[in-house]
Amino acid sequence: MVSVTLTATATHSAALARLGHALSDTTRVGILLALREAPGYPSDLAGALGVSRQVMSNQLACLRGCGLVESVPEGRRTWYRLADPHLAPALDELMRVVLYVEPGCCSGDTCTCA
Repeated sequence: MVSVTLTATATHSAALARLGHALSDTTRVGILLALREAPGYPSDLAGALGVSRQVMSNQLACLRGCGLVESVPEGRRTWYRLADPHLAPALDELMRVVLYVEPGCCSGDTCTCA
């Protein structure tokens, strides 16, 4: 086994705090989980998550500010994707941790975590 020592710096702390902020809102989490599957347009994401386009715009701006998503102009429209390919597997791993800590959470179609 290889041992790796990571020294936490102020930059690391700030980056993790931004991630924590992004994950503190269920709409932002829904966006990240949706974009983990495939890029999307704001209007489609808003419809899928049941929020207004204004709410979606605000949440996407927050996620852009956190450095987690990026916008890609396409003609008169813009679509969004995760900013780094490492984010999708990281989100998957976070879900595994949640299910490990709270095994009854999110069983089947019903999430009982809230």
